[in-house]
Amino acid sequence: MSSKKSQDVLTRLKLITGTKTDASLSTALQVSPQTLSSWKGRDSTPYSLCVDIAQTRGISLDWLLLGEGPILRHTLAASADDTQESKTRENTILALWRLLGEDDRCAIQHALEEKWRLRDMELKLSEMTSILAALQHSNDA
Repeated sequence: MSSKKSQDVLTRLKLITGTKTDASLSTALQVSPQTLSSWKGRDSTPYSLCVDIAQTRGISLDWLLLGEGPILRHTLAASADDTQESKTRENTILALWRLLGEDDRCAIQHALEEKWRLRDMELKLSEMTSILAALQHSNDA
């Protein structure tokens, strides 16, 4: 991909890999720091890497490449094993939940709501960073 949005793609890759630096991103992507530097210098990102990451992590390509839509891809047909594993996990969590007292339930609910709020803020920050980078690039042009 050769576009002015490649820096935005790298920013989103850092977000989904949980990395903050180029060095840690290159490690997470299993590419050399020189390769990452080359992508930045040429303002390009390989589609194949983005597709692989999207498939393995359930990330939306629209979000990864364009910054549009939700981060996670909506899967219409989960495999039977995935569905069963998910149901088992949910049933285990529900059984444990029922064993807790009200104070513990409130604490867990608060922690979950806080986690969701932080993820939402990270997404919004990433989107604002992408917009700011695009604005700075257009001002430089």
